[in-house]
Parts: sequence; structure tokens; C-alpha cells
Amino acid sequence: IARTAGFNSIDISHMHPVSWLGLDILMFIGGGPAGTAGGLKVTTFGVLFFIALTEIRGGAAVPVLGKQLSRSVQREAMTVVVLATGAVIGGTMLIMLADESLGLDRVLFECISAFATVGLSTGITPTLPVFAQCVLIALMFMGRLGPVTVAAAIAFGRRPPAYELPKERPLIG
Repeated sequence: IARTAGFNSIDISHMHPVSWLGLDILMFIGGGPAGTAGGLKVTTFGVLFFIALTEIRGGAAVPVLGKQLSRSVQREAMTVVVLATGAVIGGTMLIMLADESLGLDRVLFECISAFATVGLSTGITPTLPVFAQCVLIALMFMGRLGPVTVAAAIAFGRRPPAYELPKERPLIG
């Protein structure tokens, strides 16, 4: 049901909010990296999953299918996720400020659908103020170009540092 073409076989606006949340998760994760699907991409989500699994097990290196993930790939995945999450949360907040009568569940669904370029809607998009519609348009551009561009820029924009800072170990969790 959560496809990048925007086709739907049921009326999204009549779904239960829990179903919207499930679709939010699927849309945000997205599809494969070689296709036209939007979202974070399943490989990025997979990298985060294996990082978390390694941390839970107390390991140092992140093994995946008999190989080890480089630290640069781990950082790229985390950066893409943080930027994507920030874009969706920021867009959701801006739209809710523009129209306070809308519920979080519907606005979040619209923002994730826009960011992941899915094309599904709970039906509120035509009734949104122009500013809120512009926020959705910006999310669509960010979602289509942002994660790929950021990942490419991170991968290809490496410069060796001229110095090294002291290491710090803050408490996490």
C-alpha cells in the first residue's frame, strides 16, 4: 500500500491512526537504494540495525554478512537518518504552527509521505494553507535530493584533517 507511485487501494483518510503510524514507519524507511523509491532506504536502516545489534552485544566492529562495516559508512547512515528525521520533524512543526486545528497523526503522515515521495495523503493537503503546502513541497525536494546528495557529499568530500582532537566518551542512554 505504501508505494512511491501514490496509488492506494483503500481510502487513507479512513484508516485508523495506528495504521497511519505503521505506514509512517514503512514510508520513512523507504525502498531499495538502486530504485526510485524514496525514504531513507532499506540499506541505511539495515546499517543502523546492525550498529544497534553490535552495541547490544558489546562488540567493537559491526559485522554484516561476513564482512565488517567501515566507520565512515556508519557515520554516513547516522547522518542521513538525523538529517531526514530533522527535516520531517521540522516540517511537521511548521505545518502544525500554520494550522493548529490539524492533528499530529495526519500532519506527520503528510510530511513523511512528502519526504519519502510516496504520494499518499490523509486528505488534508488541499485544505492546508499555502505556507503549509510549500513546506510539503520543500520536503518533497529534500526527500528526493537530500539523503542521496548528503550521502554523496559525505562520501566524496573527505579531506584529511590537519590535526586530531582529544577523544571524549560521553555517557549515552
